[in-house]
Amino acid sequence: MVSTTNLAASGATVILFTTGRGTPLGSPVPTIKISTNSELYKNKPNWIDFNAGELLDGKPPKEIKEKLIDLIIKTANGKKTANEISRAEELTIFKSGVTL
Repeated sequence: MVSTTNLAASGATVILFTTGRGTPLGSPVPTIKISTNSELYKNKPNWIDFNAGELLDGKPPKEIKEKLIDLIIKTANGKKTANEISRAEELTIFKSGVTL
């Protein structure tokens, strides 16, 4: 969460966040959550925006890449991400020391 807040503060307009557990994360800017496996994508449809697990399912990498780029462009042009639809918008201020 600290890194997404820092990215937004630095001027990022879209964040790509990969997850293997389905973290219901949102930041102050659209956050495209990318699942690393298809099971997660199926089980968390309200949290995950893109299924990169299709690569493991045998889809061609070029096809998956094109779909992801298309989603990024659509998001940059106003398509809402799962975190925007659910209004999950957290902010975390960096602190000194260990962040867990």
